[in-house]
Amino acid sequence: MATIKSLEELKALRDKYKGNVDMRTSIDDDNRIRISVGMATCGIASGSRETINAIVEEVKAQDLTTVSVVQTGCLGYCYAEPVVEVSMPGKEPVLYGNIDASRAREVVDRHLKKGEVITDWVIERSRC
Repeated sequence: MATIKSLEELKALRDKYKGNVDMRTSIDDDNRIRISVGMATCGIASGSRETINAIVEEVKAQDLTTVSVVQTGCLGYCYAEPVVEVSMPGKEPVLYGNIDASRAREVVDRHLKKGEVITDWVIERSRC
């Protein structure tokens, strides 16, 4: 691993990752799309780290500025990990199961950009 040798290098590194940190901060704004990824032990063991990273990368690549990506604890669907919940303003949340990195990119493209719920991957539309 390379070492940081100057304050300028440190600032450049901070600036490079600042967008990812801001996107992954929970922002309570009713006008933002919120994507929550289950990051409990079962989710992490099933690949949720790769899932959340793929979502962050795709949201950034598609320049979706009204999206917050956050991690959450157990959503109660261990059999369907990694689990991703998409909450869009004015709509019921959609809960997707078995979302690997490839599917995560597709959720961003199809659900967030095109408004299409991918019904084959839905495990529950809203929580009680």
